[in-house]
Amino acid sequence: MSKKPMILILAAAAVLLFLLPAFSQEDIKQLADPAFGQAQRPAAVFDHDAHNEKAAIDGCLPCHHQGVEEGRFVEGDPVKCADCHEVKTAEGTPLMLAYHKQCEDCHLEKKKGPVTCGECHKRP
Repeated sequence: MSKKPMILILAAAAVLLFLLPAFSQEDIKQLADPAFGQAQRPAAVFDHDAHNEKAAIDGCLPCHHQGVEEGRFVEGDPVKCADCHEVKTAEGTPLMLAYHKQCEDCHLEKKKGPVTCGECHKRP
């Protein structure tokens, strides 16, 4: 066997060795809404699937809702939070408060999960 094919095989193996870990990493999502503009703290890192599995959350309604009727969340077609919650509003729940209340209220109720700013919005 000549050197050229062997070098190509080794090069391909090296490329695969370095690229495969990059594709096997879980998707890391950030909870950031462009409506906030320049934020004071970094966006919260949130792995949706890992969170729901660890918290034993089944279904979407515990976190996502289309509206509120008689004081209870109503399930419906998924919409962006900013479609109903304005950044600043005289009526209703402002967008940032809606995000924070959704997470904090559940964490406090279950006595599990982060509840302070720095626990979610970690500075590098």
